[in-house]
Amino acid sequence: MRTERNLTRRLDRVFARLDREPERPAHIDVPRMSRHRVVLFSATLAFYLAIVWAVVTTSWLVRLDWQVMFFRPYQQWPEIHAFLDYYVVLGQRGPTAVMVAAWLGWRSWRQHTLRPLLTLATSLLLLNITVGAAKLGMGRLGPHYATAIGSNEMGLGGDIFPSGHTANAVVTWGILAYLASTPTARRWLSALSAVTSLGVGLTTVYLGTHWLSDVLLGWAAGLLILLALPWFEPLIAKAELWLFDLRDRLRARRGLPAPEPAVPVTPVLLGPRNLPAEQPTPAREPVASTRSSRGLAHLAPGPHTARSERTPVTPAGSRRPPHADRLPRGTSQPARPLTGG
Repeated sequence: MRTERNLTRRLDRVFARLDREPERPAHIDVPRMSRHRVVLFSATLAFYLAIVWAVVTTSWLVRLDWQVMFFRPYQQWPEIHAFLDYYVVLGQRGPTAVMVAAWLGWRSWRQHTLRPLLTLATSLLLLNITVGAAKLGMGRLGPHYATAIGSNEMGLGGDIFPSGHTANAVVTWGILAYLASTPTARRWLSALSAVTSLGVGLTTVYLGTHWLSDVLLGWAAGLLILLALPWFEPLIAKAELWLFDLRDRLRARRGLPAPEPAVPVTPVLLGPRNLPAEQPTPAREPVASTRSSRGLAHLAPGPHTARSERTPVTPAGSRRPPHADRLPRGTSQPARPLTGG
C-alpha cells in the first residue's frame, strides 16, 4: 500500500509540473542576423561557389573524386558495411523529418507556441528549393553511373550534386541546436549535429553513392540554410500569429470558447517587499488539512504567502513566564520619566 501511495504521489507531482508549464519561456532569445553570422554566411557561400567552380572546370577535386571511387572503401572495410547501411538513414529526409518533427511538436505543445514547427518547416522548404534546384541545374551523374573516367559527369541528367543526404543531416539535426533554449545545450547539440552530418556524408562516400565533392557541397548547402534562418524569423512570427488567429476564428464559428492563455510562472519574492506600504496585510484563509492537499501544496501555481503575511500563533503550553513590561514586537518603547537623584 505504501508503495502504491508513493507512486501515486510521484505521478501527481509530474502532472502538476506539466500543468505549470509557462506559455513561452521568456529567456529564449530569437537568433538575429548578427555581424558574426553574416561573416560565416559569406565565407560558407564562397566555399560553396569554390566547390562548384572546381567541379565545373574538372580540377584536382574531380581527380580526387575518381581516386576515392576506384579505392572502393566498401571493399576495403566490408565489416562495417551492415552498420553504415543503417547509419546513413540519419540523413534520409523522411525518417529524420518525422523524428525531429515529433520532438518539436511536443515542445510546441508544451510551450504553447508554433515557432519550433514553423522553423523546421521553413528550413525543409528552403532545403528542397535550393538543393533541388542545384541538383537539377547541374545534372551530375553519381559514381555508379559514371561514363567517362576523369570527367566531371555534369549536364547528363543526374541529380547527385550536391549530396541531399548530407545537406538534410546538417539542416535536420542542426535545427535542434538552432532552437536550443540555453547556450550550453546549443553548444552540445551543435557539436552532435556536426558529427552526425559528417558521419552521414562520409558514409555515402563509403557506400559509393556520392562523390567526395558532392558531400563537401552538401555540407555547405545545409550550413547556408541554418545561417540564413534569422532572416526568416519575422515571417515565422507573422505566420504563427496568423495561425493562432485562424484557430480562434474557427473556434468562434463553431461556438466553442476561446482557450484561456497560460499564466507564466513568475518568481515570488519572500519578504515584506511584495506588499505595498499603503495596503494592509491580508488575513490568511484557512486551508483544509487533508493529506492530498498537503502533498501538492508546493506545486500550486499560485503565489505563496510570505512570512510577514502569516498570522502569528502562540504555541499552547508555553513555558515562558508572562512579563507585564514586555511589549509586542513592532511597538515603540514609551519614554520613562526622568527622576532627579
